[in-house]
Amino acid sequence: MGEGRLQRKIPLDSSSLRHKVYGAVRISRKSEYAIRALVAMTRERRSWSIQELAAQEAISVKFLEQILLACRNAGFVSAKRGVGGGYTLRVNPADLQVGDVIRAMDGPIAPVACAAGFPADECTCRDQRNCPLRLLMVEVRDAINGILDHRSIEDLARAGTGDELVFEI
Repeated sequence: MGEGRLQRKIPLDSSSLRHKVYGAVRISRKSEYAIRALVAMTRERRSWSIQELAAQEAISVKFLEQILLACRNAGFVSAKRGVGGGYTLRVNPADLQVGDVIRAMDGPIAPVACAAGFPADECTCRDQRNCPLRLLMVEVRDAINGILDHRSIEDLARAGTGDELVFEI
């Protein structure tokens, strides 16, 4: 370990650590449920009633209504009323990136508001251009977005089904 660095051991079963880890950078429940609903719709391409999708994904009907409305407004799904109606995917899930879904539900993906690219909140430091925390969080934002923007809903739908691409060397 480098000179001048502190070594601190934190027990993995610490409840305070769990709170800190899960209270840090994470997506909203709305984004999580939107992704799960879109993955379910990708795995089984058909018209889904809100009740069916809510039951399958263990999401409340009222909350799923709000989520699917946001998905419809974003152009991800279409809705048809009446007999044989329901929600269907409107886009090719291979072209729908996870990052797009999260941004449609929650807005920009950034660990702190001033790193959002077009922040709603002003940076609280004196020199925003040279703020070391903001500069670091811009790097974190770019790394997170890089991963989420290179993983599609179809990629997630294939995960765990045995349809994943397998490479052997």
